[in-house]
Formats: sequence, structure tokens, C-alpha cells
Amino acid sequence: MLMRLVRIAALAAGILAVLCDGAGAAPPPQGSSGSSQLKDLSELSATKPKVDPETLPGAPVYHTVCAACHEGQVAKAPHKMFLQMMPPENILAALTTGLMKEQASGLSAKQRQDVAEYLGGAPIGAVHAKAPPRCAGRANAFDAKQAAAPVGWGLDNTRFIPAEVAGLAAADVPGLKLSWAFEFPGSIRARSQPTIAYGAVYVGSDNGTVYALDLATGCVRWTFRAAAEVRTGIVAETGVAAGGVPRLFFGDVIAHAYAVDARDGKLLWSAKVDSHPNATLTGTPAFHAGTVYVPVSSLEVTSAADPKYPCCKFRGAVVALDAASGAQRWQAHTILEEPKAVRTTAAGTQVFAPSGAPVWNSPTVDAKRGVLYVGDGENYASPANDSSDAVVAFRLSDGKRLWVRQLTHGDAWNVACMMQNNPNCPAENGPDVDVAASVLPYSEGGKSWLLVGQKNGWVYGLDPDAQGKVLWKERIGRGGIQGGVHFGMALEGHRLFVPIADMADGHDGRSYDMAPRPGLNALDARTGKTLWSAPAADHCQGSKFCDPGISAPLTAIPGIVFAGHMDGMLRAYAADTGKVVWEYDSNATVPTVSGASAHGGSFGGAGAAVRDGYLVINSGYGLYFHMPGNVLLVFSRPR
Repeated sequence: MLMRLVRIAALAAGILAVLCDGAGAAPPPQGSSGSSQLKDLSELSATKPKVDPETLPGAPVYHTVCAACHEGQVAKAPHKMFLQMMPPENILAALTTGLMKEQASGLSAKQRQDVAEYLGGAPIGAVHAKAPPRCAGRANAFDAKQAAAPVGWGLDNTRFIPAEVAGLAAADVPGLKLSWAFEFPGSIRARSQPTIAYGAVYVGSDNGTVYALDLATGCVRWTFRAAAEVRTGIVAETGVAAGGVPRLFFGDVIAHAYAVDARDGKLLWSAKVDSHPNATLTGTPAFHAGTVYVPVSSLEVTSAADPKYPCCKFRGAVVALDAASGAQRWQAHTILEEPKAVRTTAAGTQVFAPSGAPVWNSPTVDAKRGVLYVGDGENYASPANDSSDAVVAFRLSDGKRLWVRQLTHGDAWNVACMMQNNPNCPAENGPDVDVAASVLPYSEGGKSWLLVGQKNGWVYGLDPDAQGKVLWKERIGRGGIQGGVHFGMALEGHRLFVPIADMADGHDGRSYDMAPRPGLNALDARTGKTLWSAPAADHCQGSKFCDPGISAPLTAIPGIVFAGHMDGMLRAYAADTGKVVWEYDSNATVPTVSGASAHGGSFGGAGAAVRDGYLVINSGYGLYFHMPGNVLLVFSRPR
């Protein structure tokens, strides 16, 4: 990852000096049955013209405008080597109508195309991908008996799949075999959390396409094209009445929330949930009792890299939408005060505060108490306030902020801090240790805990009835900008499973008080006591962008915890001991349902979905010092 792994987890390929969320993307289209015609990565690399790329007209544009960020100087910017793995069509789309439209406004149409062709290594339209097969007959039929189960992000954030839903026993896991694989055309990452329902796999992608794939074969039932990259999970509505429309909910990187029909991909509604030009959606929406709760973050943290940018005015938020219509019911901010000008930098730019405290995780619904919980991130500008790096509780009915429990004080940070003498860097300069994973509820014997993991390597048990009072805390990782808990823990009974990323090189120039501790841990949810610890085996052997730790969220079934590592290894751990009982190397090239081949890479952003004897997971994170890949892997037990 770059500097903020949990933060900008799937920033689309941008190729200008200042990275931030694009604005003014085209409105979302209706559902369609076609598929992307972009070349897959393996074929693309084999068919690029044999010419010196430095002679192309896009070379001087890149070196003058782009290279200062994309060759390692700015941590948020995807490295040039990753951009060169993408088809020129994807790069041009990012500059013209996608995430980087605003930043590319100073380039002519020809310059944008020239840069795209220089980086992509081929003329626009020169290559095409094999289309994945369309479903026919029984494979195209949705099974109402396999309606959405109340598990997974957006429904039950514990990420525990009970036996009757999983259809996979612990004894079956050592026999898991790859059933089929699906390539995401023209991609260097695969990070949307898949969902299984109605006999289908629903998953988003970095070019904005949402797919409905047959669970048994991988053929395409339908596709829907959003306005921009879909990096949230797909949430399937539960409790659909007989004859009702089964809805799917998700969001894109330019802050549109969507509902589509699970049966045909038809758009039911879309809503722009935040007016800030840098607002983005990474956390998966939560669905409860007819309402969709959308967590809102931003990419303004990267805009501050420009010394002339007046940082910052975004405030993290949750927006409640009517599930049937998309109409807004309420909007609630993590920071109550609106930002005001507080000082002027040496460059003559105004600084606004308080700002930041973005929400990157899926909200947790506490129906019993009528409360919604989220974790948030750091402030973007000085002075830091009391709302950052915190757990925030909102009233479900109207969004009123009920309480805030700050876990790290004085954390203000933005990308300017990664640049030498940039006046937009706050005085605090971090440490940038968001509460990035979803809050997990646990109850036993009349007592309740909120279980919280943080990027600083600490795990907490909070009291939901005492405004989040800390009941226990335990440090199990070194932590830091690239460390600690990133995308999500899992809970089975009183066992809390905690992944630790702790990259060997944090790429932040900081000194830490302990060595990194990447791996998987089990804690007692009641006390925080460590039950077992399984340090991650290091198979990287010095490979670039390879780290053994666990950034991706965990998934548990009875007796087993599934963890995707940053080195591309997918492992199943025994829940009672931490022993590895099965593993798979996702870096291997595999045949896909389209007849082409693809491979995974680092796991990040999304974890495993398990249902009806199948395990489905995305592999390939592709940015932020992670290994690229573009494959959805589907495993099944022997049948």
C-alpha cells in the first residue's frame, strides 16, 4: 500500500501531480448485459508494440506533469509500473470521465490520449479482451430459495458465517479445490467484497462494472456499469417480501450510492450522498429495517499535497437513505463543527479546521439500543480535535451524535506530510492511525462489549452503555501508518480474531518502539487476553511489494478462520489453535471462465464470502506497495 493502506484502498489510476477525487462524472447508466471489452493483463503484456516508449508523444507530458508523483515521490500516487500494467483505455477513461477528470482538465484531449497510450504501451482500441461467457438455461436462473442471508459486511459485521449458511465444515477445508476463476478485464486490483445470494456471486470492479456471476460456473448473468470504480462490498437486502424486488446496495468512489435489482441489474435508484468534491465511498453500506446507512470518506487528504490547496473542509459522515427510493432521511457528521479558517501557511494558503475524521468502515447497527457505531480516521489539518481516531455513536432514528470515544489524541495528517517542506502538513504530522475496521458487538451474561481494532496495533473492548468507556485494551502489533488492524476482524463466540498487517517497511520514515508483528491473533473478547498468536510465515524472499502480514478482512466459519495475506497466500487457520490447515498461492496464473488466464496478488480490501459449500474471494490489490492482480477465485469442497 501507499502510506494509508486502510484509507484510499482502491484509488483509480491517476496520472497528474495532485491526487484527489474527481468530480462531474457521467450519470450512472441502466443495467446492461454486455461485458467490458478491455484486454486482460496477461494478453496485453504480450501484444504491446515493440517500440521505444520514450519516443511516443505522451512521454514528455508524463515526465513534465506526472513523473514527480508517480515514481515514488508521493505515496498516494500509483507507481508508474502499475500504470503500465493497465490498458490505455482504462487510463484514458480515468482522465476523461472518471476519477481524475478534474485533475486532467488542464490537458488537451490529445495530451490525455497521448499519456494513456504512453503508459498503456498501445494505441487506444488496439487490443480487446475475451468476453466471459454469458449464462444460458439453468445457469441464468436466480433461485429465490437462496435469498440473502444476514451475514457479512452491511448486515452482520462480525464476519462469522454459521454452519447452515456456509455449507462448509472445518473437516471439508483441507480438501478445498479451485472450482473456477474470473478475470476482471484491464484491472490491476480486485478489492470489492463479494456477496453470494440467489445462486449468484455479486461483485464490483475498478472500472465500475458490477457483475452477477453464476455461483456454480462463473458465467455472467448480468452486468451493471456505475459512474466510477466500485470498491465497496455489495449488500443484498434481507427479508424481501414475497413478490418484492430483491435489491443490492453499493457505492462508487465519487460518492454515488446505488440500488439495483438483484435479478437483472436494473438501476432502481442512485443518490449523490455528499456534496464535497472529494467525497468518496469505500466502506460498505449497512442495511437495516428499510434504511441504508452509507459511510462517507474523502480523498481530500491527498489534495493537500498541493501547497496551494486550502486544506481542508471535508468532515466524515454517515448518510441514511430510504432503501426503497434512495431519498435521504438524515446526514450526520463525525465532527459537529463546520471547518473555519484558522491560519495561513507560508505559501499564503488558508488552513481550515476541524476537518477529516473520515469513515472507511461499514457501520454497525445496534437495534437493541437504537444506535449506529462507526470508527473514523485522523484530522486533516491542525489543530486536531476530539473527534478523530474515535468510535462514534449515532442515534438510528435521526442521526444525532450520542457520544464519541477518542482512542488516539492529537492525530492530524495529510499527504503533504510525505513531501519535503510542504506547508500543508499539520503540526502534529500524524501518527495517522485510523479506527479503520468495523466495530464488532459482543454480549454474554447480560454484559456487552464493542470490539475495536486500530492501525496503531491496539485492540479495545468498549462499554456501549457508558459512552464507549474502555473496559480493556491490548497491544498486539507494532502498528503505524502501514500497520496494525486494517480492514476487519472476525468473531466466533468469545474468540476475537485479529489480523495484523505491520509491513516491514512502513514507507513513512518513522521510528517505532518494536519490531513488526504481522500475523493472526485470537483474543478473549471479554478480557482482551491473547488466546493464541500465529506469526505470518514470510515467503517473500525479498520480492518487491511483497509482505507477509494481513491487511484484508478475516472471515470465520465454525472452527476455521480464513485470512488473505499481502504476499498472495490465502490460508485457513484452526480457530482453536491458529494452526494452518490449508493454503493457496493466489499469485499462480490460472485459466479463467473467459478462456484467458489471470493471476492474483496481494489480498486487501475484501475477504472471503462463504456459502453453500463455496468460498469466493478477490485477489490483487495493485496499489500502495502491494502486488497487483485481477482475479476472483472460487473454491468448493469435493462434491
